[in-house]
Amino acid sequence: MTNATIFVVIALLGLFAFVAVRQRSVALVSGATDQLHSLPRYHGYYAAVVVSLPSLLVLLLWVTTGKLIVENLILSGLPQETVAANAERIDLLINRIRLVAENGSAIETDETILSAATRFNSLYQQGVAATLALAVGIAAAGYFYATNKVGRKFRARARYEQVLLVLLAVSSFVAIGITIGIVASLIFESLRFFQQVPIAEFVFGLKWSPQTALRVDQIAAEGSFGAVPLFAGTFLISFVAMCVAGPIGLLSAIYLTQYAGPALRGFAKPLLEILAGIPTVVYGFFAALTVAPMLRNHGAVFGLDVASESALAAGLVMGIMIIPFVSSLSDDAITAVPDSMKQGSLALGATPAETIARVIIPAALPGIISSFLLAISRAVGETMIVVMAAGMRPNLTANPLEAVTTVTVQIVALLTGDQEFNSAKTLSAFALGLALFLTTLVFNIFALRLVRRYRQVYE
Repeated sequence: MTNATIFVVIALLGLFAFVAVRQRSVALVSGATDQLHSLPRYHGYYAAVVVSLPSLLVLLLWVTTGKLIVENLILSGLPQETVAANAERIDLLINRIRLVAENGSAIETDETILSAATRFNSLYQQGVAATLALAVGIAAAGYFYATNKVGRKFRARARYEQVLLVLLAVSSFVAIGITIGIVASLIFESLRFFQQVPIAEFVFGLKWSPQTALRVDQIAAEGSFGAVPLFAGTFLISFVAMCVAGPIGLLSAIYLTQYAGPALRGFAKPLLEILAGIPTVVYGFFAALTVAPMLRNHGAVFGLDVASESALAAGLVMGIMIIPFVSSLSDDAITAVPDSMKQGSLALGATPAETIARVIIPAALPGIISSFLLAISRAVGETMIVVMAAGMRPNLTANPLEAVTTVTVQIVALLTGDQEFNSAKTLSAFALGLALFLTTLVFNIFALRLVRRYRQVYE
């Protein structure tokens, strides 16, 4: 028995409660002159919520805490000599037990671990069975409660809507809490990093080499954590990408909304938006196997030394990828401009091109700026294309023909594989994430202020 089985059982119980209580409310007023306060379906909705929601909370509690409870029971049942021998590696001991419990004993020979894994499975299945019994019991109590509530004066719709409002409020607070948790984790881990590395070195340092040594006598035991080359590479690739996506996306939106016929627009716009659905790894292959060699070969013709992995190759392909972000949102912004503004400009003698440049684009500017902002955010956060087309070498340069790397690529590299989370090397990933978050936050605030300024003019 699994947690998915419990979820299916709860869903079926909720469906049964909906049908049964709805039929009961229909039968209550069948042939009677008095009517229900709420429609029968609201009685069914209320019953389904009363039956399923508390049971789902029980299931959620078990999913989030069940394995932790079982692990504590396993530890308390292990021999004292085993716990003492692994006092500094309790997490590793628990992982060994869970690995055997989940995947079998093919590579484990310790009888204590094998016995603990067997007990782990037994206790976990007992917990699942207890959770199912408790969920079914609560669902049955909820069903009888909802059944007894059925009556002509019961405000089922109001009660059901109150439950929905509570769920919406909880969802909002969960979203806010997750955001606060992400920011708090970045700040906490970054503070640990800045206890080991001066913040001035991180912000203003010109060399990035986080390969700290395992022993003091090794080379590069201190490491270098200057983040300037990483942000320079990030902004360089994003700038190249926006030089491609910005003009092409905006001009595409202008053509599709102002010049193209309905048939061409209905064909071209979905075709253009397909670019957003292509996996980034495909763009990475295209950049590494097609664009980069083409740039290198054409650069040699003009006497330019183009690296095999360059910011230009990554930026060009990334620009193609984010064209739909600019074109689709700009299309929506331009379409939302009242047609009376366009017709008034044409009636005063302006040409279509003058109308677009002096009336439609200024009126749609907030939406266009938002599309550019979204595209820039997408470019800044891209990783796969950079790894495959621009490389992973930190390089402080403004030359797009050279290899560079970005902040997101380094974050992935720092957190890949087995890492010691107390080292400056690993903690630097959180500092990079916090710096990138603050940079994009400042950029978003600036863009929103610009959007608000023009929105006040044209509304």
